Amino acid sequence: MKINWNFIKFGALLLVVTGLYAFSSARNKHKKIDNIEIEFVGDQNLYMTQETVNKLLIQNSGDLRNLPKEDIVLNTIEKAIEANEMVKNAQVYLTVNGDLVAKVIQRKPIGRVEGVAKFYIDEDGKPMPFSKYHSARVPIITGIVTNKSTEGVYEILTYVNSDEFLKKNIIGVHITEEQKYQLKFRMENFVVDLGHLGELEKKFSNFKAFYTKANKDKTLNDYKRVSLEFNNQVVCTKI
Repeated sequence: MKINWNFIKFGALLLVVTGLYAFSSARNKHKKIDNIEIEFVGDQNLYMTQETVNKLLIQNSGDLRNLPKEDIVLNTIEKAIEANEMVKNAQVYLTVNGDLVAKVIQRKPIGRVEGVAKFYIDEDGKPMPFSKYHSARVPIITGIVTNKSTEGVYEILTYVNSDEFLKKNIIGVHITEEQKYQLKFRMENFVVDLGHLGELEKKFSNFKAFYTKANKDKTLNDYKRVSLEFNNQVVCTKI
């Protein structure tokens, strides 16, 4: 019977490769973490520090540099980081070099409530505490602050942030009544009565048309109040 040496060689090679892979895999699992790298993704305004994240990791898992890679539970580490009130999302993974990398996405404030309680409203409409490391430059929210009225503020600021002109110029939202709002502009002395939240797109479109014309005519300083409360029109009160 003729021996198929090619088949035997292939089988032997397969055994060697499998053995090397098993050895490498076992060795890799027992390898300890060499370095921890923390990276903040997106907004460069840091409301927390790398030291804060490191403390979270130590409090929940101890010194990770002393643990073998096989003992690292990535999902547990992610949840520990996400428990911080400044964190929106965290992704943690291990590199082939033995590093543990944590990519942290912070919450993003879009408004600052100044009342009995002081806090931010974030991009998801949720309350967010102030940070001792950074103060966000966002519109100030004053007046009758309730859960319902802040929901309205969130809707207004979400629209404002989608429009470059409004985002650049609106610096404040005042809640005059439950679900009735005024806007404060950066360079102008007048306030804008937005009223209720209905037809925001039409109201802001009318306002921008008024603003463009008044700015061209150099009459912006003649007004102390601009009302958008009435259907399809801008009503102005002069000084």
